[in-house]
Amino acid sequence: MDLNLNRADYLQVGVTSQKTMKLLPASRYRATQKVVVGDHDGVVMCFGMKKGEAVTVFKTLPGQKIARLELGGILNTPQEKIFIAAGSEIRGFTKRGKQFLSFETNLTESIKAMHISGSDLFLSASYIYNHYCDCKDQHYYLSGDKINDVICLPVERVLRDVPVLACQDRVLRVLQGSDVMYEIEVPGPPTVLALHNGNGGDSGEDLLYGTSDGKLGLIQITTSKPIHKWEIRNEKKRGGILCIDSFDIVGDGVKDLLVGRDDGMVEVYSFDNANEPVLRFDQTLSESVTSIQGGCVGKDGYDEIVVSTYSGWVTGLTTEPIHKESGPGEELKINQEMQNKISSLRSELEHLQYKVLQEREKYQQSSQSSKAKSAVPSFSVNDKFTLNKDDASYSLILEVQTAIDNVLIQSDVPIDLLDVDKNSAVVSFSSCDSEIRSIEGQYGTLQAYVTPRIQPKTCQARQYLIKPLSLHQRTHFIDHDRPMNTLTLTGQFSFAELHSWVVFCLPEVPEKPPAGECVTFYFQNTFLDTQLESTYRKGEGVFKSDNISTISILKDVLSKEATKRKINLNISYEINEVSVKHTLKLIHPKLEYQLLLAKKVQLIDALKELQVHEGNTNFLIPEYRCILEEADHLQEEYKKQPAHLERLYGMITDLFIDKFKFKGTNVKTKVPLLLEILDSYDQNALIAFFDAA
Repeated sequence: MDLNLNRADYLQVGVTSQKTMKLLPASRYRATQKVVVGDHDGVVMCFGMKKGEAVTVFKTLPGQKIARLELGGILNTPQEKIFIAAGSEIRGFTKRGKQFLSFETNLTESIKAMHISGSDLFLSASYIYNHYCDCKDQHYYLSGDKINDVICLPVERVLRDVPVLACQDRVLRVLQGSDVMYEIEVPGPPTVLALHNGNGGDSGEDLLYGTSDGKLGLIQITTSKPIHKWEIRNEKKRGGILCIDSFDIVGDGVKDLLVGRDDGMVEVYSFDNANEPVLRFDQTLSESVTSIQGGCVGKDGYDEIVVSTYSGWVTGLTTEPIHKESGPGEELKINQEMQNKISSLRSELEHLQYKVLQEREKYQQSSQSSKAKSAVPSFSVNDKFTLNKDDASYSLILEVQTAIDNVLIQSDVPIDLLDVDKNSAVVSFSSCDSEIRSIEGQYGTLQAYVTPRIQPKTCQARQYLIKPLSLHQRTHFIDHDRPMNTLTLTGQFSFAELHSWVVFCLPEVPEKPPAGECVTFYFQNTFLDTQLESTYRKGEGVFKSDNISTISILKDVLSKEATKRKINLNISYEINEVSVKHTLKLIHPKLEYQLLLAKKVQLIDALKELQVHEGNTNFLIPEYRCILEEADHLQEEYKKQPAHLERLYGMITDLFIDKFKFKGTNVKTKVPLLLEILDSYDQNALIAFFDAA
């Protein structure tokens, strides 16, 4: 059965954060529901739809930015009390808009995530988790990395409090009181948690998670260990997941999975006989989807998916057909409804135009007055700078609440700009929403100047650090059997100082030093698949990698940072000769593929000429015929990978120089010879050159 959903935009509020829109429970089966939404202006708005018009039930005064909105109430009754988190305060409203709770948590950080269960309140700020019961402090936990979301298994079903934290270090932490019961490793940084089917599934223990790199999974949280049920890899390279809900939109009696992503994608997954999710529907909106809910808003009896977007639009994807089949009398009624809607929109437009003229005049007068202050309009920018594991590039995503006029990108280190399918920008030596590829060892700052299409012209500058080991990504484990090179640092430095140097060098390391006296982090190079293990404590740091160049970069950067702080470092290293051959073997398939791709692309024009001359391709050998058939795909891939070959050449050159640098030999004069060998590449000849030099 095909799922056809039609879009209906209901209204626009201010900029919204993740999980700040909910549908209030319906009074009866498939009756229309009220929508409640909180925005960055601190306004909570509740509205319903009547004859195609949004009718406000209540609207609060502006205040602090609303970071989360949840529904609560007595367990096993309709959850229709509205709770919002703003700053360090929790406020509660009835469905009519009467405030009944104002609870100041006195947390030192702003609340980022919240879950309500009866009289229990589970909160998390950046690193702190708190559990309150009837507004009294119960439990506390300090996380080693940022907490992105918090949830609790349904206490009425599992008969105990089981809070789960989604942490940036790719771990779900299951708590018991103030202690970690166990940790669950997930394939990406988890950004959102939701109970399967809205109630924890058959067992009450089933938990859904979504990650910032677009993966989705289901885990059963048992008392002793996690059971991984399924996981959806992000094969289509879609955006990160911001919101999840369960609702039977297909109408087969089984709740479907509704997913909203930060690239504007809305997805519906149904479950097959094996309880595995299957994609049934997807639609792209033009901005990130911050909240998603299944229910009935536009018209009685018509189910829909309701979403809120970053700029504050509340939109429905409804099963109500646009063109209804009807008799003559009904048609007249529909035409009358349409006429009323058009005239009401006309009068609203005239009113808005008049208001704009008034405000423009007011602005002109105030800006020309002698006492005029600078009236620069403020605007919100939602930005994301993330490393893509698949092609070792960074995605810079910039989202503004109004139309973007232009983005100027400036970098003090060499970068390649890669165009992507999702990008609608016209590139003029700089590009918005680009993927950016950096070179390890060269570090600095990338700056983006965002200018929206508003008057008077204004601009916001954003900075992104390109770190010395920018292509490394945190991982849960490494292969200890690989040949490793070791760098050891000792000296009069504190644990916090060495941690700050590691933060400077590597991505995905929490800014705050972890609890305890010693810490170990594992990393993987997304381009070469080499690995790095870093273990450090006060006065000592040990770094191990199967790539000499990684050790060389760390040695240079860490000694530079220590010199800046006037700290005397003792540096020792152990170089494993076998690791060089090992790294060359890891580079080999990538280099061979790129050389072959370049060769094929060079042949395309000549083969096309032959094809035109001969009239067909029958005379060509199968290999050449295949190149012609795949010509568009090959050229597309080659275009997507500018300077890919040069980067591989650069890495091999660095490896060659670094190998001998640790022996105290300068081999830069032999680099031209190395490049000659690479031009007529043969793996054995290259390894022999490394051994003989």
